[in-house]
Amino acid sequence: MTLRLRRRTAVAALSATLLLTTPVATAQALPGPATAATAADTTLELPRPTGRYTVGTEVLHLTDHSRTDPWVPEAGDRELMVSLYYPARPGRPGTTAPYMSTREAEAALAGIGLDEDAPALVSSLGTHARTAAVTARGRFPLVLLSPGFGNPRATVTSLAEDLASRGYVVASVDHAYESAGTELPDGRLLTCVACDKMESAPSEEARKELGRLVSTGRAADLSFVLDRLTGHRPAWKSSRVIDPARVAVAGHSIGGSAAASAMLADPRFDAGINMDGTFQERVPASGIGERPFMMLGTASFHSPGGEDESWDEGYQRLDGWKRWIGVEGSGHSSFTDIPVLEDRMGVTLDPTVTLSTDRQVRITRDYVGAFLDQHLRGRHQRLLDGPTPGNPEVVFQRS
Repeated sequence: MTLRLRRRTAVAALSATLLLTTPVATAQALPGPATAATAADTTLELPRPTGRYTVGTEVLHLTDHSRTDPWVPEAGDRELMVSLYYPARPGRPGTTAPYMSTREAEAALAGIGLDEDAPALVSSLGTHARTAAVTARGRFPLVLLSPGFGNPRATVTSLAEDLASRGYVVASVDHAYESAGTELPDGRLLTCVACDKMESAPSEEARKELGRLVSTGRAADLSFVLDRLTGHRPAWKSSRVIDPARVAVAGHSIGGSAAASAMLADPRFDAGINMDGTFQERVPASGIGERPFMMLGTASFHSPGGEDESWDEGYQRLDGWKRWIGVEGSGHSSFTDIPVLEDRMGVTLDPTVTLSTDRQVRITRDYVGAFLDQHLRGRHQRLLDGPTPGNPEVVFQRS
């Protein structure tokens, strides 16, 4: 397939600095000013989690001393920011975590043309995860999340909070120099150097090779994070609640490709999900060790015999339980927080999307949650057996 290179348009700046899988959308302001809400409006928040647990959160700054950063070697060892979301004990309402820092929001929104309050509005978006919350009793499966190319890890927060409320520990990862802006604890702001390299690549073949390097490099990041959460000296003080025998990896866009790459490289990942991402590393003819894998994406772009040939080949080569699920009326960023941010800021980034924000959020949460419940908890989910009357937009391409 032709690897589509995106320019720094409104969609590129917010939903990914450079998206690799879908046609460019045009930003359109809704009736009225560019931002329908103001930073002072404190009612703006992510959709509420649906599970029975209170959600806690903690941020880790991890350094892999065994690897030099591939994009900026002079920076030294590979650094990662990881947001953990976990089931917590109920208690007094505590401080909720910020959606992202204002500097990160400024970097993500650069070039869109929204008013000067927009970064503060995004950074102050209400979340539901409490800082310093005490972990719930028990042992819980672990899910690692990798965002799209150029996207901050914050853009998968709604899914992460919901999974945590359902009884999962979730680690969303910012891969250094692959996000529009990642702020480190010492104040450094890492920008998307990898995006710049992709944009300036001299040929299609060079872009494909860079895409493969992003996917396999993220796989190494994810294995390192798994090491630091479940190893002999874990980086998280509450790591005892993680069940290392039940681990899944999922991602959006190139993060979805990285999920497959991680499963190819590391047998500790028991299941994986690719949300609307081209496979940058080919699934080998030998498969992925008979482990379950789900492909969840746009019905318009990711359909059998469609433009993204990597899904046809990848699905054919998956050798375990598998599903290829398309969502009609969705767009590339429907599986992230982007639809919620569009609503909150009063803009339309992808006018081809016909699903409501609520349906985009619900479908993503329900099908990802069902997949994890079935394969990490052993609870059969009828939702994954085929079409259901309550989800007419969901198409089982192959099963």
